[in-house]
This record gives sequence, C-alpha cells and structure tokens, in this order.
Amino acid sequence: MELSTLDYGFIIIFFSLVLGIGIYVSKKSGKNSSEFFLSGRTMPWWLLGLSMVATTFSTDTPNLVTDIVRTSGVSGNWVWWCFLLTGMLTVFVYAKLWRKSNVKTDLEFYEMRYGGKPASFLRKFRSIYLGALFNVITMASVTLAAIKIGGIMLGLEPWETVVGAGLITVIFSALGGFKGVVYTDFLLFFVAMAGAIGAAFYLVNIPEVGGIEALIAHENVAGKLNILPDFDNTSVLITMFIIPIAVQWWSSWYPGAEPGGGGYIAQRMLAAKDENHSIGATFFFNIMHYALRPWPWILVALASLVVYPDIASIASAFPEVAESKLGHDLAYSAMLTKLPSGLLGVVLASLVAAYMSTISTQLNWGSSYIVFDFYKQQINPDATEKQMVAVGRISTVILMVLSALLALTLQNAFEVFDLLVTFGAGTGLVFILRWFWWRINAWSEITAMFASGIISILLVKTSLGDILFDPITGVLPEWANYPFVVVVTTAIWVAVTFMTKPESDATLRSFYKKIQPGGPGWAKVVSKATRDNEEISTTNEKWSVPSGIGAMLIGVVLIYSIMFATGYWIYGETTLALTLTGIAIVAAILLVRTWGKMKSTIL
Repeated sequence: MELSTLDYGFIIIFFSLVLGIGIYVSKKSGKNSSEFFLSGRTMPWWLLGLSMVATTFSTDTPNLVTDIVRTSGVSGNWVWWCFLLTGMLTVFVYAKLWRKSNVKTDLEFYEMRYGGKPASFLRKFRSIYLGALFNVITMASVTLAAIKIGGIMLGLEPWETVVGAGLITVIFSALGGFKGVVYTDFLLFFVAMAGAIGAAFYLVNIPEVGGIEALIAHENVAGKLNILPDFDNTSVLITMFIIPIAVQWWSSWYPGAEPGGGGYIAQRMLAAKDENHSIGATFFFNIMHYALRPWPWILVALASLVVYPDIASIASAFPEVAESKLGHDLAYSAMLTKLPSGLLGVVLASLVAAYMSTISTQLNWGSSYIVFDFYKQQINPDATEKQMVAVGRISTVILMVLSALLALTLQNAFEVFDLLVTFGAGTGLVFILRWFWWRINAWSEITAMFASGIISILLVKTSLGDILFDPITGVLPEWANYPFVVVVTTAIWVAVTFMTKPESDATLRSFYKKIQPGGPGWAKVVSKATRDNEEISTTNEKWSVPSGIGAMLIGVVLIYSIMFATGYWIYGETTLALTLTGIAIVAAILLVRTWGKMKSTIL
C-alpha cells in the first residue's frame, strides 16, 4: 500500500504536535512526583473524561471488536458491554470515595484501609503484580494490534513496528508525565474519533460492500446483526450474555473496568480538582465509551465479512503476513488498506493516536505503582522528589521494552482479553465490599488474588497460558470455567476472612474518619467507637449508596438505550430506534432528578 504526500503530511503534523506537547510540559512534569503522576490534582472533569476515553481507544480495541463480530456477531460484544454496570457503579458510588481518600495511587489505599505487615505486603506485591505483570500483558496486547496494523497497511516487520511505535511513545511518556498524557489525550481523542467515523462511512460505501442496505442484506452479515444473542442457543446465551451480565461485571478485575474503580481510571479520579469533577469525569467517560464509540468499529467489522469472509481470504490478500499473526482481528487493518489518500493519512494518524494514548497511560500508571508503592516503600523510603521522578522515567522505559518483547510472542487480541478477565475472576467482590464492610481485611484480598490466579492458570488455555503452565482442559464445559473460578475464589476468600483476625480498631476508625463510608457494614465499628467516647462519624448526611445504586441503574438504562437506538437507526429499524430513543430521554430526565438530589452540580 502506497502512502501519498498528503498522508505523510497528516502523520508528520500529528507526531510533531504530540512530541511538542510532551517537550512543552516536561519541565513542569519533572518538578516533583505529584506533578509527574497526578498533575498536581488540578484537572477538570471534561479533560479527564476525554483522557479516559482516549486511553481506552487503543489499537487493540477495534481489532478485538472485529474479532468478536466476525466470530460471534454484534451480540458477542456483551463480553465487554457488561462492564458498563461496573462503570456506572464507579460513577455514582466510588468516584467521590476515591477523591476523598487523597492517595497518590489506588494501591496506597491498602495501608489506609488495612494495617500491619499484610497490608504492606499487599501494597508492594500488587505494585509489581499490576504495575508490571498485568500492565505488560495489557500493553503487549495493544502492541500486537499495532504489529498487525503495521504489517497489513505498511508492510512492516513486527520488530520494525515495535521499535518505531514504541520508541516515540516511550520518549513522550518519559518526558511529559501525566500532564503530557492528559493534554495530548485531548488531541488524540478527536483525531481517533475522526479516523474511526471517517473509515466506517467510507468502507461501508465502497463498491464491494454497496452501502448500508446492501451490507445488512448480505448473506455473510444478516446472521451477525442481532444486538441480543440467540436465546435458542443455550451455550452462546450463557457464555456471551448471562455470565457477563449476571456475574462478570462485578466479579472480575479488568484494566479500565475494575469493580469499585482502580488502575488508570482511579489515577484520573485522584487527579481531579475535587469530588464533583471526579464524578463528572467518570460519567462522561462511560457515555462516550459505550454509547457513542462502538458502532464505527462494528460497521467496519460487518463490512469485512463481505470483503474478507474468512481467514483464508485475508491470508490470500496479504501473503506477507506471518501465519502466527493471522486471525479474524486482522480484518480491521485489511479493510483500512482500501481507504483513499488523505483519509488514509487521517486514519493512520488516528491509529497512532490510539496506540500512543493507551501505551503512555499504561506506562505512567504502571510506573506510578513502581515508584510510590514499591521503590519508595521497599527500597528507598527517604527518596527525594528528584529521585522518584528519575525512577519513574527509568521504569517507563523498562515496562515498554518488556511489553514489546511479549507482543512478539502473542497471536490474538481476544485470547488476551479472555485471559485477563478470567485471571481476575472472583476478586471483584472484594474491591466492591472493602469500602462498606469492616470485616474485610488484607488477607481477604491476598487470598482472592492468589486463588483466582492459580485456578485460572489451571483452567484457561491460551497461547500465553501455555507459556506459563500447561492448563487442564476438558474437566468442565468451556462456558463453566469462568463461573467456577468466581465461585471457588469467592468461597475461599470469604472463608479466610472469617478465619483471620479483623483489622485493628485504630485502623478501622482512622479509615472511617477520613472516608465516611457509612452504611450498616460499619455500624459495629461506629457503635464501638461511640461507647469508647470517640466520635468517628463527622456527618449527618443520609447514607448515599442506595440512591447511588438507583442512579447507577438509571444511567445503565440511559447509555444502553442510546447505544442500541444508534444501532437500530443504522439498521433502518425505525420503530425500535424511536422506542429506545424515547426510553433514553425518559432515563435522562430521571437521572438528572436523581443526581440532583445527590449533588447539586458536578461543574
């Protein structure tokens, strides 16, 4: 595929702007660790919200959606659409709690909520477990997508893509810190959205596809359009819909959709000006992420079924692609090769934008764990601000190198998604309840983490899993693996919770004073403190969680209605589209009223 001068112009201008922003903010970002990792906690909701959206707009996401649509149809996306429930719970219940904690990383929470050596171990271990291991796997998945895009669209060898994309991103990330990431995310969001929408509109109307009506009527596509799964296919219904909606959203830790908030989402909530800006940022992110963004990717995936109906047709069209990298997720990149000059440059710039946004965020977030929660806690408690920034920049480079090496061994985007979801199965309930139930202790989380990981390695078969361990297969039906991990992990950590000592009164009371979580789960602690003439409840406000859950449910209805209405408008099913649009309007009115009772404003 030949790039024109216009295409190169778009890409060069984009790179210049991004690197310029990184260099511009580098001096202030390197001032101290708070600036480098949280931008001094001065960020407005709209900028943080856009940053969250840009971060999750990674190169592997359209590839993942394409893989899902081609193999399981549009309804297969429920495996990640279900995480909207997690997101809405974070918005209306946990966002304000995270901002009130005033911690520098969400792992610092451990030594606020728990005490003693178990809390210290948990913080240090998860700094490496999440900041390095999980972070490297996630970035490797994103880089794998970049490798496939580079191979298909530019004819690049995997190592050429890894070196080229990784080098620019790591330089930018090490220079600009969190402020550089957020500022460029503002630019990256608009470039990425323009590229995705422009590509979808053009590709649906190429002669091979013939427009939206011809696409929907095509025999390869007609059976893939349903937004809800086939209720007569029990296995698909359980795997793709029932388990995600009933279990997966609350039970599994997944980057960007952590139950109770966490990871780089928590990092942005912690960087907000105040609690209201934290809530506003996460709500804005969920609307954009679920309601507006999926359909351009879905349309390209459906169009690819007409042009490249199977993997063999992709392999035939692109014989230079290594067999180890062939998969349905490659169809997205294959379709982009049909774009005209100019639009091709914009789309390539948008894909670079998506890659840089995600990787730079993961690097800065993972590095913050290594600096605050491992280096300063374990190696150098007296570290100066200059030393912490230096370690942050060094760890940024190391994480990038490790993820690039791992990316060269991976094959498929969906298998990494499946591994990460299953690997964290059963841990989510701990993250949800630890804020509102005093009895959960550090051993609860330690047990959940290890039990989930070990059981997942034993059961889940992927190319990455084979590197770690030879899994046991065939013991359970494939759809039962995930619920089995959840049930066993939950049973183990609950048992350990009651078998071990609760946290000390001093630790529990200190946490309650700072966060004011309220609710019946803390009644025993508050009552005991009152008997000891210690007042730890400093507010007379009604417990906000019930109304927060109500707002969460209304928000879920609102966003799903918008997302599905958009789909039915595209399909030309006017009655369904109008009905869902009406439901969205009613839900929006109810949400405004409900939220108004909780907070007078978020601005």
